[in-house]
Amino acid sequence: MNPYIGHRTQLYGVEEHRLVGGKGDGMRLFQVKNGKGLEFTVSADRCADISRLSFRGINMSYFSPCGYVHPAYYDGKGDGFLKSFTAGFLTTCGLNAVGSPCTDEGEELPLHGTIGNTPAEHIFWEQDEEAIRIHARVKDEVIFAHKLVLDRTLSCSLKENSLMIRDVITNRGDAPYPAMLLYHMNMGYPLLSEKAQLYVPSRKVRARNARAEEGLADWMHIIPPQKQFEEQCYYHSFDKEGLAAIYNPEIGQGLAISFDAENLRYFTEWKMMGERDYVLGLEPGNCSPDGRARMREEGALTILQPEEKAEYQVKVSMIEGEKAWADLVGGKNA
Repeated sequence: MNPYIGHRTQLYGVEEHRLVGGKGDGMRLFQVKNGKGLEFTVSADRCADISRLSFRGINMSYFSPCGYVHPAYYDGKGDGFLKSFTAGFLTTCGLNAVGSPCTDEGEELPLHGTIGNTPAEHIFWEQDEEAIRIHARVKDEVIFAHKLVLDRTLSCSLKENSLMIRDVITNRGDAPYPAMLLYHMNMGYPLLSEKAQLYVPSRKVRARNARAEEGLADWMHIIPPQKQFEEQCYYHSFDKEGLAAIYNPEIGQGLAISFDAENLRYFTEWKMMGERDYVLGLEPGNCSPDGRARMREEGALTILQPEEKAEYQVKVSMIEGEKAWADLVGGKNA
C-alpha cells in the first residue's frame, strides 16, 4: 500500500465508461493509464481495439472525422467500412477479409472485413504488480458459414511505457477457412507532422500501385497536409524481426512497433497526407490489403483447419527523448 495515495487510480489503473450521444451512444470504453505517462482507450464494442493513445499527455494517434461509431451503424457492403472507420490507434482488419472488397470462392467480402465493427462477447481486466491486462473474446461466426473466434489480451506494463497485443484466432467451424489479420495502426498529429522522422529498416520496399510508385523514393518522408491527396501504400519486407518507428523532435517523443516478421509476414505503410485525412498507417499483418481473392491467387492465405489456432503478437513501445531515438536507429538516417 502507498501511504501517499487514497486510490490506486490516482496514479494508474482502469476506468470503465460509456459514451452518451451521437453515433457512439452507449459504447463501452476502458481507459487505461500506467502511471508513467502511457494512456490509451480500449473500445469494447469495436473488437477491443485501441481508439486513443497518448504519451505524457500528448496525442499519438489519428482519430478520423467519423469519430466514435457504434457497430449498429456499420455498413458491411463494399467500402461501407469507411463510414464508420474511427481509425484510432488500432483498428483490427479481418478475420474473414482484409483489404479491397472482392468475391472469393463465391463469398462477397467487404473492405477490411467485419471484425473491427464487432463488439466483444466477453471482456474484463485484471492487474498485478507487473501489468494491467484486458482480456476480450470477439466472435466472427455465421450460421451455415465460417466460425472464427478471436481471443485478445492487451497487456500494459506498469514498469515501462509499452503495451503488448496478443491475439489467438481459432477456427470453431467444421471446415477449413481463411484467417486474415491486419493491425491497422494509425499515427496522427502532433506525433505526425512534417517534422516527424520515420524509421522502417526493411530489406525491401515496393509500391502498391502506380500512384505509390510516384513517391517510392520518398516513402520515408512526411509532408504537411495536402488538398485532395491520393493515398500511397508501400509494402515492406523483413527477415525475422519486424520494426517500424516514428519520432517527432518537436514533441520529443515517438513510438516503435515490433513484431515477428516470420509470423506476421506482411507490413504495409499507408501514407495518407490529406487535409484532415492526415494519417500514417504502420500495419503488420499476415496478409496484404489487396483482398482475399488476390491472396488466394498468390497462395499466401493462412488457412485454419477445424479447431486449429493461429497466434500473433505485436509490441508497442514509447520513445522518450532524442537519445532513446538515436539508440533505436543506431545512427542511421531515419
